[in-house]
Amino acid sequence: MSSGFSQGKNGGVVAEFEAAEVSLLRSLVSMMLGLVSPGETSDDPLERALGIGAGEAPSDPVLARLFPSAYEDDKEAAEFRRYTEATLRDGKRADAQAVFDTARSGRAELTAEQAQAWLRALNDLRLTLGTKLEVTEEVHEEIAMMSEDDPRYPAYVTYDWLTYLQDSLVRALW
Repeated sequence: MSSGFSQGKNGGVVAEFEAAEVSLLRSLVSMMLGLVSPGETSDDPLERALGIGAGEAPSDPVLARLFPSAYEDDKEAAEFRRYTEATLRDGKRADAQAVFDTARSGRAELTAEQAQAWLRALNDLRLTLGTKLEVTEEVHEEIAMMSEDDPRYPAYVTYDWLTYLQDSLVRALW
């Protein structure tokens, strides 16, 4: 397992990964890039240029978790989503791309800006995998009791590893 992240210079961090970990990260990030592809926009050219979307809540539970409704009222939530989701998708894609572009085996220095992108992307990866696995607060107890022969084991261990990386990065940043 990697040593994760440690404090670097000028607010940056040092990342250390093995080649297999970089491969796994890039695979997960590629999945994320496909998942948060640009949302649908209206047929109006001005609205399309401004990134104004349709405003419909996603039916996919993962996308609903990544892009939750801002309001309880469906009409208000749709209006808010219409004006914000395209920008949110762009941000999530940019963060994921930053991880994809900077993930290296061995020791690598990340700028403060890159580290923040990693932090947001790791959070999105955890939310995605956690939603797919229906993770609860007892996840660590479940993993501890789970047999390595359990077909869910690799996914749960990956979720746990992402949690470790996120924690390691937060500690290195603060």
